[in-house]
Amino acid sequence: MTTIKDSVHDHIEVSGVAESLLDTRMVQRLRRIRQLGTVALVYPSANHTRFEHSLGVYHLANEALSHLGIEGVKAERVRAAALLHDTGHGPYSHNIEGVIHRHTGKYHDEIHDLLRAGEVARILEEHGLDPVEVADLVRGDGELGQLVSGELDVDRMDYLVRDAHHTGVPYGTIDHERLVRELRFVDGELVLAEGNVQTAESLLVARALMTPTVYSHHVARISKAMLRRAVDRLLASCDVSAERLRRFDDHSLFAALRDCEATADAADRLDRRDLYKRAVWAELDGVPDALLDATHDEVVDLEREVAETAGVDREHVVLDVPGRPSIPESTSRVVVNGTIRRLESQSTLVQALMRVQHDQWRFGVYAPHRHTEAVGGAAERVLGLDLDALVSDVRMGRHRTLDEFSEN
Repeated sequence: MTTIKDSVHDHIEVSGVAESLLDTRMVQRLRRIRQLGTVALVYPSANHTRFEHSLGVYHLANEALSHLGIEGVKAERVRAAALLHDTGHGPYSHNIEGVIHRHTGKYHDEIHDLLRAGEVARILEEHGLDPVEVADLVRGDGELGQLVSGELDVDRMDYLVRDAHHTGVPYGTIDHERLVRELRFVDGELVLAEGNVQTAESLLVARALMTPTVYSHHVARISKAMLRRAVDRLLASCDVSAERLRRFDDHSLFAALRDCEATADAADRLDRRDLYKRAVWAELDGVPDALLDATHDEVVDLEREVAETAGVDREHVVLDVPGRPSIPESTSRVVVNGTIRRLESQSTLVQALMRVQHDQWRFGVYAPHRHTEAVGGAAERVLGLDLDALVSDVRMGRHRTLDEFSEN
């Protein structure tokens, strides 16, 4: 048994198949992938890694298995999946996952190909585990897969607490020990036991508060968007394949960006935190549906058109179109008066939080500091934005409407 001191869960005891997997190249690579990617440009202490998060998920999975009375091979399979659940992540975690998926067809939880052969597959088989079944659990398949990837999974229980701890933001604090203790399987569904509506709601509140403060902070979004566009150019212009990129860590990706002529400037900007600014920061109601539903290629074409209209280089315009507001945790199941109910049907708080998400949602157009006004005016004309859509003039510390750009 190996005991590891953790900043969130104190001492984590690692044994069995997880102990054997701990020092594999695939797991150790997670030490070089930051959990929150470019969020460290906002919160300097947010340098925690996917490795420590994976240990935390393993720990909580182990606790859940104990409370649920699950033992033997089934339990070992879940423990392995918990430790390996993030090994499919590319560099900078979720920041460039969409880019990788467009080129490879794989998201981070699709690791069947990574477990087909090699060191990790051999260790799993030595412990009597089928690598395919472990990969299935990572993807959230089957009853026990809900523990690793689902509405009440131990993954989000760890990352909310861990992200709050390392950013210094108090909003992600949840009673994860109670959440784990109150998990039950009822007719194949993972649910929270009777009397835990508020416990489930705490997950929603924590996520709702962490999203605008940490995950969708405007500086984090700008830097993510810049990084994504740089990676697009890297794949298009230099000798780097998407499959190879998928197995990079943060350091190797940044080295590749620096060494590629088409992306060297972007790498330098990110390195110096010389980030683009907001030319447009529009609310949901001011953005046309066609733009909300635009494909990646359509967004790229719009960026080009905005740049041409503004008279700036193509690389100096980045559109950032978030997905429509949603709360996946709202479908969590809780037992109320002996029956299983969806949280959204039981909690009036869910509807309030959905409204909050709607109000907090922003569409962004980013450009270098000197081009924000020209790009903002061009974006109004090209994108057909509502004239009342909010534009934030960060330099002046005040709000402006798009029609103020009409003379530019």
